[in-house]
Amino acid sequence: MYEPFVGNYVWNLSVNIAMGIGAEIGDIVEMNAPVIEAAKEGADKGTAAFFDSWCGRADQLVEQAKENERRGHNLSASAKYHRACVYYMIAERMQSRDYAPREEAYQKMLRAMTESARLGELNCERIEIPYEGSSYPGLFVKAERADGKPAPCMVHTNGLDSVKEMIYWSGIGEALRKRGVSTLMIDHPGVGEALRLRGLHGVYDSERWGTPAYETLAARDDVDENAIGIMGWSLGGYYAPRAAAFEDRFALCVAWGANHFWGELQKRRLENEGENPVPHYWDHVMWVFGQPDMKAFMEFAENMTLNGVVERIKAPFLVTHGANDRQIPIEASDMSYSQAVNSAKRELRVFTTDDGGVEHVSADNMAAAKEFISDWVSETFDELARGA
Repeated sequence: MYEPFVGNYVWNLSVNIAMGIGAEIGDIVEMNAPVIEAAKEGADKGTAAFFDSWCGRADQLVEQAKENERRGHNLSASAKYHRACVYYMIAERMQSRDYAPREEAYQKMLRAMTESARLGELNCERIEIPYEGSSYPGLFVKAERADGKPAPCMVHTNGLDSVKEMIYWSGIGEALRKRGVSTLMIDHPGVGEALRLRGLHGVYDSERWGTPAYETLAARDDVDENAIGIMGWSLGGYYAPRAAAFEDRFALCVAWGANHFWGELQKRRLENEGENPVPHYWDHVMWVFGQPDMKAFMEFAENMTLNGVVERIKAPFLVTHGANDRQIPIEASDMSYSQAVNSAKRELRVFTTDDGGVEHVSADNMAAAKEFISDWVSETFDELARGA
């Protein structure tokens, strides 16, 4: 993993995520330079300085994008809005929920995403998924089949702290589209717009929002209702298998980074075992799940285990993991794979230094996991269509 901030895993993870979703190394060098010293004080202190530096560059890019558009250079404007979206996203992600400027940065991120999609004429349709008297949003990347028939589709969940725009810019939707598979990337309860703008907190029983995602896709004329799968990265390695276990209409499942016993890991985190994904970690998880204090959160987190759950999965099931994942121990991948005894086709893929992508959800080299997962999903949908 590229580690410009010596000894500060959380900040380094953010930089690697940015690089994986469209950041330019020149921008990163310039944005990081003013905060190198602040990073030495730990993951939580100095995040405001990080925020100012990264948002400052994003603001510059937005102004440059506007000038590009005035000159009729829409593709250049789209590319700059893309980078601005990424930098706002990373800066906002690093802050405590009570840090007021993050709200404006999040709105700027959404606007930059909208403008990049509009000016670049991107394959990116915004849709709403009904959920328990409310709704949550998603971004749909449409695949076109040569025979004109409805395409298979993957629902892609977030983890603890990512957003649908991060999934989009990772390129997984485009990789699947080229293989004839559509993708719906969702801000389900607990993340992104669902949490920040609609107050929808995370739940352990992800089938509650997974089933509405399935049914929304199944109602579309351009989606094959018998070929809808679900995948998730990071904490999505818990959410997706849980949803597939209790919503058996999902045709296949992918855990992009296993997360078999997340509740147990919270006890280990209290003892400083393993790295945190974001600064202000405990405040963040209580916000995500709407818990008032640590005691309530720890009691809630006990529900988040796949023990006794993955055995219910009958669909094909892929588990991937990085050999040097510093957040989730590799034993989680072994447990998810070994317990999925009723899956019609199960596979475990651990990425090593020879492959690249050894860190958490292959954040150090997303291409390794993205390519393998896309091939596996495409091949598995083909097998299901043939009745293999």
